[in-house]
Amino acid sequence: MSKLSIVATPIGNLEDITLRALRTLKEADVIVCEDTRMTRKLLSHFEIKTPAINLKHLFSMLEQGKHVALVSDAGVPGVSDPGLELVSRARAMDVKIETIPGPSALTAALAIAGLKAPTFTFYGFLPLKKGRETLFKEIANNDRASIFFESPHRIIKTLQALVKLLPEGRRIGLFRELTKLYEESIIGSAAECLDTLEQDPQKQRGEFVVIVEAQ
Repeated sequence: MSKLSIVATPIGNLEDITLRALRTLKEADVIVCEDTRMTRKLLSHFEIKTPAINLKHLFSMLEQGKHVALVSDAGVPGVSDPGLELVSRARAMDVKIETIPGPSALTAALAIAGLKAPTFTFYGFLPLKKGRETLFKEIANNDRASIFFESPHRIIKTLQALVKLLPEGRRIGLFRELTKLYEESIIGSAAECLDTLEQDPQKQRGEFVVIVEAQ
């Protein structure tokens, strides 16, 4: 019977990979990934010889009865990447599916935020253009905490939008380069966070997790 292992990989620090993930990557027939170049760096570091192939080969491998390990470039497959749709299709093929949990930027940021987030809405990556302003208004009016990913190219515009919409006293958290050498947490009002990033362009670099605390 075909087997699909959903394997979480490090979001930055390679030491965060689990022993079970390493064993699964070694035992699988193939590793299906977003970017073979990224995944081969991980495999090379841990001396794993399993071949890494493109996502487009996933279903042909499963049809051949193979044990396939699915990974994303970083973190948990299915969270803001094509993994969700692939797993849905695999379920229709009578494939055995298992999860190999591990690093997640979402939970990593929540753990160190110290912000009010007993319940939250996760938006993943916000749309590039259409619908962004509508979502910012929704976030501002949401009683729950809101969490989303943002790129270095859009973080300033995002903060500018939040400055206009969030009520005074409602804090946000910016979590940059989580688990990497220059990991940083910036907590404050939207205006304070914006000022911090504008004062030091170096702080605009890297991928961000943004948390808007609950009302």
